[in-house]
Amino acid sequence: MQVATVPVSDIAKPLPAPTGVAWPHEDILALFELPFMDLLYQAQQVHRQHFDANAIQLSSLLSIKTGGCPEDCAYCPQSAHYDTGLAADKLIPLDDVLQAARAAQAGGAQRFCMGAAWRSPKPHHLDQVAEMIRAVKALGLETCVTLGMLREGQAEQLKAAGLDYYNHNLDTSPEFYGQIISTRTYQDRLDTLDRVRHAGLNICCGGIVGLGESRNERAGLIAQLANLAPYPESVPINNLVQVEGTPLAGTDALDPFEFVRTIAVARITMPRAHVRLSAGRETMSDTLQALCFLAGANSLFCGDMLLTTSNPQVQADQRLMERLGLHAEAA
Repeated sequence: MQVATVPVSDIAKPLPAPTGVAWPHEDILALFELPFMDLLYQAQQVHRQHFDANAIQLSSLLSIKTGGCPEDCAYCPQSAHYDTGLAADKLIPLDDVLQAARAAQAGGAQRFCMGAAWRSPKPHHLDQVAEMIRAVKALGLETCVTLGMLREGQAEQLKAAGLDYYNHNLDTSPEFYGQIISTRTYQDRLDTLDRVRHAGLNICCGGIVGLGESRNERAGLIAQLANLAPYPESVPINNLVQVEGTPLAGTDALDPFEFVRTIAVARITMPRAHVRLSAGRETMSDTLQALCFLAGANSLFCGDMLLTTSNPQVQADQRLMERLGLHAEAA
């Protein structure tokens, strides 16, 4: 299938997924290379087939254990390998989690996500997180956690506690991965996703752009995500937040239109997924965010912080949604 040569008169027709492999790399790259307006029009058509075009799913993210991570992810201020001025903390108390969850719910969040800077949780860690999941669920919120790699049986324990989503990002393409992380393999990530899926949990899995990767490597990330069987229910697209002390500080910023292209290609190739605007929104203009919504983004993190980096405040998001005629997705 030669996606790049689709005639303009046919742009309104949803692009069928190729047979065999759902989305071959070359077809995804061809999508990236479409004229910008044609790509966004195509993405908007696909989006409207599966979602209310003006509805946004709202999530909130809390760091429940910050810093001291043994992984060497080159973008991450929580890595113990880099001096970013971030102190390593212990798991926070349950009461603090509930206070944050109630505030998130009052701000309109439908899903409460909890992240811990671990390579892999130990059994006693998982017991404590399971208690948090049960308590947050009792408030009427959906729950999501990101705890690193999971061992056999751990996903089932989280499922039994009532967990709805497990987040475990692929970060980038297999080809570029070795330039960003050396302490865990790409297969390690895929193995955790398999355990999560087999436990019956929803998957939240996306990546980061602006790491210095090429467009071809961005297409490789989307190919990995779109060809998971099934593809993730939630796909966060992060724009690198550069933090002094990490190896990627000083990396050339990604062209904003290329970020929008990534959103659009994710929407076309994963039509029923919630595509989430995640890290990097603090530096995005309202106009750029509106383009992302037009390209098919229909989820965002609300709240003042994303783990350790800042995020637009709830009131700013509410004002933007009101200006654009957007509303929170029905629970």
